[in-house]
Amino acid sequence: MDLLLILTYTAFCIAVFKVFKIPLTKWTVPTAILGGIVLIGTLLILMNYNHPYSKFAREYFVTIPIVPAVKGLVIEVNVKPNTPVKEGEVLFKIDPTPYLAMVKQKQAALKEAELQVPQLEAAFQVATARVEQATADKDRSGSAYRRYDDGRKKAGRNSPFTELELDNRRQLYIASLAQLDGALAEELRTRLAYESNIDGVNTKVAGLQAELAKAEYDLQQTVVRAPANGVVTQLALRKGVMAVPLPLRPALTFIPDETRYFAGAFWQNSLLRLKEGDEAEVIIDAMPGQVFKGKVAKILPAMAEGEIQFSGNLQSSNKLFHRGRVVVLIELEDNAIRQSLPAGVAGQVAIYTDHFSHVAVMRKVLLRMQGWLNYLFAEGH
Repeated sequence: MDLLLILTYTAFCIAVFKVFKIPLTKWTVPTAILGGIVLIGTLLILMNYNHPYSKFAREYFVTIPIVPAVKGLVIEVNVKPNTPVKEGEVLFKIDPTPYLAMVKQKQAALKEAELQVPQLEAAFQVATARVEQATADKDRSGSAYRRYDDGRKKAGRNSPFTELELDNRRQLYIASLAQLDGALAEELRTRLAYESNIDGVNTKVAGLQAELAKAEYDLQQTVVRAPANGVVTQLALRKGVMAVPLPLRPALTFIPDETRYFAGAFWQNSLLRLKEGDEAEVIIDAMPGQVFKGKVAKILPAMAEGEIQFSGNLQSSNKLFHRGRVVVLIELEDNAIRQSLPAGVAGQVAIYTDHFSHVAVMRKVLLRMQGWLNYLFAEGH
């Protein structure tokens, strides 16, 4: 661009010297040269500082790696490459046979557990009845033992109850106490089993309900659907492939239908002038001679050159030698290029700030001249 300005000024000087027949002397030529240096230098400084330009620009887009949630053989590939799909449409299917079997297994186990709940209630009622029976036996044997004991104490040697009979009653009473303790323990065990609930549901039933829900979820995941409106490209998935839920091995890559931005890398000294909402223009290598208008959508608040993450290693001073550039996102007004160009195309971008707006004309002219040069070669190649 600097060369274009110099050539333009040289052509202008030649025209002035020819038209006005100015002689070439030791005064006129140096004056024209010095005047050109001052004029072009001033214009370049004002233009570059207030209306920055970057030849490093590219359209960026987000992709979604489609990783199946379950493992299995692919039995159908329903999506067609490079064809728009709607959110929820089937991309591919995994063999559901093992997951159907797991669902049936959990359903059977859940049904069995649900039938056990009335059995637990009946067992608790039986245990309660046995406690009542053991209490009655304890009371009866205790009453008989006390009667024998009182009679033995009052009558002495003349008592109709022998020492052996008294000892038998005592042993029967002790045995009834032991039976009562056992019945109470059994009642406690059956009551805890029957009253073991979570949110009003038997714990075993609740656990099997959760396992059934997990099995049904896994079965649903055998049908992989589009997470949003978008397109699948470079599709290599085929029937018979073993799909595995590994993040490092996605089955396919999905490109959602979202707003795409052009990102330009600008020198850091442009930060004093750049702000969100500034007018911007973009030329694309794939479309020579065309200029697309837009605006600054975002100036990214961080630069990768200054990033530090915990690693346990010392940081090298080599990073200090990389100055880096500021990444600025440009939102284009013309959305039609998304249908006519592949995502990720490269180009150049210029931003026009509110400062020295009359100098912006030079930047616009130079940008358009560069756009026409793209017919011959692309910048950076």
